[in-house]
Amino acid sequence: MTGTRKTVAVLFLLPALVLLGALVLYPIGYSLFRSFFDESGDFTAFGNYKTLFTDDSILTAIKNNAIWVVVAPTVATALGLIFAVLTERVRWGTAFKLVIFMPMAISMLAAGIIFRLVYESDPDRGVANAVAVSVHDTFAESSAFPQAHPAMNSPLKAAGGGAFITKEPVRAGEPVALPLTGVPPNEMPDDAKAAKPAQADPDRVTGATWQDFTRGKGRGEPNAPDTSEFGYAGIRIEAVKGGEVVASTEAAADGTFALPKEADGAQLRFPASNFREPYNGVDWLGPSLITPAVIGSYLWMWAGFAMVLIAAGLASVPRELLEAARVDGANEWQVFRRVTVPLLAPVLAVVLVTLMINVLKIFDLVFVIPPGSSKDDANVLALQLYNSAFGDRDTGVASAIAMLLFLLVIPVMLFNIRRMRREARR
Repeated sequence: MTGTRKTVAVLFLLPALVLLGALVLYPIGYSLFRSFFDESGDFTAFGNYKTLFTDDSILTAIKNNAIWVVVAPTVATALGLIFAVLTERVRWGTAFKLVIFMPMAISMLAAGIIFRLVYESDPDRGVANAVAVSVHDTFAESSAFPQAHPAMNSPLKAAGGGAFITKEPVRAGEPVALPLTGVPPNEMPDDAKAAKPAQADPDRVTGATWQDFTRGKGRGEPNAPDTSEFGYAGIRIEAVKGGEVVASTEAAADGTFALPKEADGAQLRFPASNFREPYNGVDWLGPSLITPAVIGSYLWMWAGFAMVLIAAGLASVPRELLEAARVDGANEWQVFRRVTVPLLAPVLAVVLVTLMINVLKIFDLVFVIPPGSSKDDANVLALQLYNSAFGDRDTGVASAIAMLLFLLVIPVMLFNIRRMRREARR
């Protein structure tokens, strides 16, 4: 090339080089320089880098980033592969892909707000806990009387483990009164009716259990059903002899119950299951589950991205190879594992590497979703960088974190560049 052409080339490249230097090279260089100084501007050498591996908050952030890098890209890529393969064989595959990809149109901030509501602990507001409670109550119904307990001068006493038992054995033909209190009238079962005393039966042990409380000072007679009091509909009563249950029943809507003659001479017990606290779901936003919960919101957004790229790669797979494998006797799982996945390996690598780089700088979801009590447990490096720079005003530590993130991204970038060069040589 002549000198004139070199000058023209430099002139054409100059704007791009200036922008690259101003927006990339200068910030990297200045961050490296600033990482050797403390918040006061004094030179500390590698003091800030030592802080990265001694400060508890930063160590938590590093640990969480490692979890993110290992779990999120792998699961998102796997989900994308499954969705791409399955939707290829159904008529409504395009519509399904559209629905799965749609979350990509939502910003990270908006997705964080959505999942903050999804993970709400109150089952009446949070979708995740509404589903968890519904499934739980389908197989293990919650108690209607979690706050019930014996009233004063009650014939009942604590039996351990949350159960209550009569102080004395009961006899057939002598009705038993088992008053309880502690459940507000508006929280009684819908099928509860006005309590009434049990009738004597010489062949059975009969009794009544009810909410022994009437609003208003001096109203109602203790240890006796009143017309304004409700029976404990459905509460379970067991007859216990020698530590073994010989008979059991459930109270009627008006609180009355009857046990066979085998219960004569036994003590009556309310098992602890009557007073078990209702299941309110999972503490998704608690310290132990906050990181998996936030990763779940990330998967909701990025599984569609992985699916679209993998589906594009799947469309280019030669069909004759798949058919040849089937003709040779391979079943669908073998075709998928031995033919489809190896042929999609370059695409899977692109998706995996892209998502790994993406999660290294995850910030928005971790900033929005965790409540204040779980912020520290969900901490990641990008959020810690923000907190150090703008919360603690320690730009030295923030710059050191930035350089650590830069160093973590470099191996992934080099791997991607080498992979692309190998693909180009083919």
